[in-house]
Amino acid sequence: MTLNQLHYIITIAETGSINKAAEKLYMTQPSLTGSLKEAEKELGIEIFHRGGRGVTLTNDGTEFLQYAREIYGQYEAVMDKYNEDNGMRKKFSVSAQHYSFVTEAFVRLVKQIDLSEFDFAIRETKTRDVISDVATLKSEIGVLFLSDFNKRAINKLLRQNELTFTPLITCDAFAYISKSHPLADRTSVSFADLAPYPSMSFEQGDGQTLYYAEELFADREYPHVIHVNDRATMLNLMKGLHGYTLCSGIICEELNGDDCVMIPLVDDSVDPTGYMTIGYIKRNNTILSKLALRYIDEMKNYLGIEEEA
Repeated sequence: MTLNQLHYIITIAETGSINKAAEKLYMTQPSLTGSLKEAEKELGIEIFHRGGRGVTLTNDGTEFLQYAREIYGQYEAVMDKYNEDNGMRKKFSVSAQHYSFVTEAFVRLVKQIDLSEFDFAIRETKTRDVISDVATLKSEIGVLFLSDFNKRAINKLLRQNELTFTPLITCDAFAYISKSHPLADRTSVSFADLAPYPSMSFEQGDGQTLYYAEELFADREYPHVIHVNDRATMLNLMKGLHGYTLCSGIICEELNGDDCVMIPLVDDSVDPTGYMTIGYIKRNNTILSKLALRYIDEMKNYLGIEEEA
């Protein structure tokens, strides 16, 4: 089994087609098919089901792909670390819960990159998918939060997937509302103040536990709840319906605009101070690429985090 064969298998899985993978790899389809058959013979498994509409992973192939991504990802990281001019196409991917600062740090990173060829990806997605993406090396790092409510369940899931969580910043609790909201001029709000208005929550999928929620105090009962799956829809509904969401207070106006305000949540039933710790996750015992390290630095710069001496 060669590194090239691992690369071929990863590319076939990503494109879902041997023909498309061959085009992307600048190979002939027969050569790629032959290399795949050699790998399957050596491993003693069938990696892909072949069909008229492309290929799909077998159960063995799904398991093997995780190892292939980990091995090839480490190869790329080592080459990136020790060889500046290796001619390799630079790759970096991040998966995250719906944080505008994650996108802004990504924008800042890309603007600094002077590369003739690169392949970057940023995914705002469900909590479970953030963990899955990093566990399978679909993304090099992920960004999510821990709280007193969810940390036991999330940490267990991270351990099961051989992931580590590194804290970035600890935040207080805020209500995020539009400037036209009746409470927009308040210096603080309580749950009683917010009760007449719809609570906005990012959808986590059918049957998902409350521990995956992206909003603070997900275990509370809210009289009015609207689930959305993207930030743009949430912002529109906040303006149109006087909705609100409970968040960290880290909002990027460059991306979200300046039509909304953050009001501190102060309520006798909870102690919101330091309730939410946002950080990044990565695979255990992996070498982060230079691009991943630069991206983490961009997040820290945006958040105003100073490096320890």
